[in-house]
Amino acid sequence: MLELQALSYHPATAASPVLREVSLQLPSGEAALVAGRSGSGKTTLLELISGLAKPDDGKILWQGEALTARQRRWLCGLVFQFPERHFLGLSVGQELRLGQRRFDSQRASQVLEQVGLGGLSLQQAPERLSGGQQRRLSLAVQLLRDPKVLLLDEPTAGLDWTVRDEVLELLQQLARERALLIVTHEPELFGGLVQRAWRLEQGRLLTMPPDGTG
Repeated sequence: MLELQALSYHPATAASPVLREVSLQLPSGEAALVAGRSGSGKTTLLELISGLAKPDDGKILWQGEALTARQRRWLCGLVFQFPERHFLGLSVGQELRLGQRRFDSQRASQVLEQVGLGGLSLQQAPERLSGGQQRRLSLAVQLLRDPKVLLLDEPTAGLDWTVRDEVLELLQQLARERALLIVTHEPELFGGLVQRAWRLEQGRLLTMPPDGTG
């Protein structure tokens, strides 16, 4: 189980705290979401959980054990809202190899198949892929690491309805094996996927119905 205990964060550049004593619990094998407007702190929350930022106060635990930022970076896989901005490889193959101590080409093929990119050339340049394919490639990169917690920043943003439905179906499959946390400004899209939901307002986390109607 992923657990946040009274997490607070007030960067020096902000007039007021971005997060105020945020607490939540997310068991493995479940999907949840945090809704909120742009600038409400949703992405910051994912960066804290994933170890890319350090909270001012509070704890982040996995299976009851408090984790350091380094441990959280190993535990979590973070897929950004605009994954194309974070691609470093010149090809799909290079992108998949980044951060891998030992690259297993068979495992990579399995993961690409899992995310709906089976048959994709490893020589293809990531920037030549469609938006939906780039989102899937970013997922594949994280799944190769086999994270226990998968964090998704606006996973359906900018995608047409057909691709959105495919991505939602994929996320439903992925949530069966790990804790999955989505942040979004469109919570109604995930009503059939998540078991828990919260709304982030003025730095505080408020419980809302999982169907996104609250």
